[in-house]
Amino acid sequence: MGKTEVTDELRDRIRAELPEVEEITDGALRDKVIEAWASAVADSSFEAIGDMKASGNPDTPPLKRGTQADHMRGVTRLAMRIADELTDMFPELPVNRDILVAGALCHDVGKPWEFDPENQARWKGSPKSAGFPSIRHPPYGVHVCLSVGLPEEVAHCAGAHSGEGELIQRSLENTIIHHADYTFWRVLQAGGLMDDGEVH
Repeated sequence: MGKTEVTDELRDRIRAELPEVEEITDGALRDKVIEAWASAVADSSFEAIGDMKASGNPDTPPLKRGTQADHMRGVTRLAMRIADELTDMFPELPVNRDILVAGALCHDVGKPWEFDPENQARWKGSPKSAGFPSIRHPPYGVHVCLSVGLPEEVAHCAGAHSGEGELIQRSLENTIIHHADYTFWRVLQAGGLMDDGEVH
């Protein structure tokens, strides 16, 4: 899939950037989450998740500090807390925690494609050719997930966590991820941690 080979060194780097992957009890699923990110990074101009600015989209304000790895971790941690608190109160809530964690960690796995400076330059240079962007990170994330053999439940979280999800019915796990994702950005913005040019 990539511009460069997916190496064990890259897999180890991804594992270090996303320590919450260890919350996934299914070893095969855990490995595929790492493979998805390693493949996505290898297919881009980036060398790590942390090389990407922490913003929702390439043209939206970034965090004043932090990277996309911090965003992945933050959304995953929020999603786990939401699920844990609500299943504590409502044990019958049928959350699949492994799918939740894998989906949260992979919800933005398409961002190396959309954020890649080479892709951005190409699309800006000729938006009438392939669009701008040609493919947003949610649908591209579906491609990455399915390419490495992740289950469709995880691919669904990548594809429908954002605006695209308004066109379909989200799964329970993706509903949690969607709200965790939006909460991450909106709370940090309200707290003055976004570099939006405003004095807070």
